[in-house]
Amino acid sequence: MTFLLTVVLAWFGFVVVWYLVRGVLSKADADKIKQRLQGAPKQSAEKKKETGAVSKPLIQTEDKSVGQVTLQLLRRFQLHDRLRELLEQSGLRWNVARLMHACLACFIAGYLVVWMLTDLRSLALLIAAGCAFLPIGYVLKKRAARLRKFEELFPESLEFVARSMRAGHAFSVSLEMIHREFQEPLAGEFRRTFEEHNLGLPLDAALQKLAKRVPLLDVQFFVSAVLLQKRTGGNLAEILDKLAYVIRERFKLRGRIRAVSAHGRMTGTALSLIPVVVGIILIYVNSYYAEFFFRDEIGHYMLGGAVALQLIGYAIIKKIVTIEV
Repeated sequence: MTFLLTVVLAWFGFVVVWYLVRGVLSKADADKIKQRLQGAPKQSAEKKKETGAVSKPLIQTEDKSVGQVTLQLLRRFQLHDRLRELLEQSGLRWNVARLMHACLACFIAGYLVVWMLTDLRSLALLIAAGCAFLPIGYVLKKRAARLRKFEELFPESLEFVARSMRAGHAFSVSLEMIHREFQEPLAGEFRRTFEEHNLGLPLDAALQKLAKRVPLLDVQFFVSAVLLQKRTGGNLAEILDKLAYVIRERFKLRGRIRAVSAHGRMTGTALSLIPVVVGIILIYVNSYYAEFFFRDEIGHYMLGGAVALQLIGYAIIKKIVTIEV
C-alpha cells in the first residue's frame, strides 16, 4: 500500500511540474498563434468577455502533447467521443485529457484524506471513486443548465426567424441575425451553424450537426421541419410559428406536471434525508452505538452498503416522479 501511494504521489508531482514548466517555457508568439487558431482576435475576445458571450472556433483540435496514455485508454473503451460531446454540450473550454486528470486528482485527494484523517480505511477506495466522479458531475450540471437556457430562448428565436423571413431575408441570413439579437448559448450555436454553412457545408449537414450538439427534442423538430420544407416546399415561416406555439404549450404542460408531482418529489427528498438526520442524532445522543460504524471493519461495510442502498432508493423515487413531456 505504501508503494502504491508513493507511485501515485510521484506521478501527481510529475504532472504538476510538467504543467508549470510548460507554462513557463511558452512564448508570446506561440500564444498569439494559439489564439488565432482558437477563433476571434484579442480585441473581439475582450469585447465578448464583457458582454458574457463565448466564441467557439469552427475547428477544435485537442492538445496531443499531454494525456496520451489517458486518451488511448479512453479510445480503447470507446469513451473518448462521448466525453468530448459532453464537454462540447456543456460549453466548457476543456479537453478530454484535462477532464480525466481532474478526475484522477480528485481520486487521489479523496483517497489521501480518507486514509490519513479518518478511520474508514476499508472504504477509502470506494469514497475515492465517488470523488473521482465529481468533475464529471460538474460537467453534467453545466450541460443541463446550458441546455435549459437554450430551450428557454428557442421558441422566441423561431418566431424571430419567421418574422425575418417574412421581411424578405433568406433562411441562412436569419440564422446569422440570431447571433446578434440573442444571448448565449443560443447565439453561439446558431452562429456556428451559419458559419459552417457559409464556409461551404451543405445546409442539411450543418443543421444535423446542430441537432447533434444540442440534443433537445425541440431542435430535432426544427431541423426535421426545415429539411422537409426544403425537399417538398411550403411556407417555412408559418411552420416555424406553429412550432414555437407547440414548444410553448409543452412548457405549460411541463409546469403543470411539475406542480402535480411536487408532493412526490418532496416525499422522496424527506425519505432520503431521514436516515441521515437519525444518524446525526444518534452520534450526539449515544455515540457508543455509532462508533461501531466508524471503528469496526464490518461496520465500515455496513455503512457503505447503507449509503449505496439509500442512493439507489433516491434514484428510483426520482425516476418514478419524473415525467417526460
